[in-house]
Amino acid sequence: MTGAILFLAFLILQRLSELVIAHRNTARLMAEGAREVGAGHYPVMVALHASWVVALVIFGWDEPLRYGWLAAYVILQVLRVWILATLGRRWTTRIIVTDTPLVATGPFRYIPHPNYTLVVAEIIVAPMVLGLTWVALVWTVLNAAMLYHRIRVEDAAIRPSRG
Repeated sequence: MTGAILFLAFLILQRLSELVIAHRNTARLMAEGAREVGAGHYPVMVALHASWVVALVIFGWDEPLRYGWLAAYVILQVLRVWILATLGRRWTTRIIVTDTPLVATGPFRYIPHPNYTLVVAEIIVAPMVLGLTWVALVWTVLNAAMLYHRIRVEDAAIRPSRG
């Protein structure tokens, strides 16, 4: 197997395992009385991320790895583990609102929405591992538009209104 195929297999398995974790966490949170907001844009987000993975596979499966970018991707995965460990059972791919205080430890101490920041970086870095600059650019623009909406919806749901 080539390095590109191994890289893509890792990325796909990681994303699928995250969907399983997110589904489990969402179900548990909802059973505990949480509520979902912004569900209308969720299919768009899923389609965006799925199409990104498909583009990586179609155009990158036989590309040589760029090891500097691969090192950056590995660093991002360390940050991913930190974010997921900090959120624990509260991590999900949906906007789920609970009556508990917001997480303010780990990376949340330093930046708002660290998971979104990480995903932005991954959408750039993963294609660059395969030399797919155009994939990084196109999906960064698409993701920015989706995140602009999603972050506004999430912030309105989790932050107390002013006035």
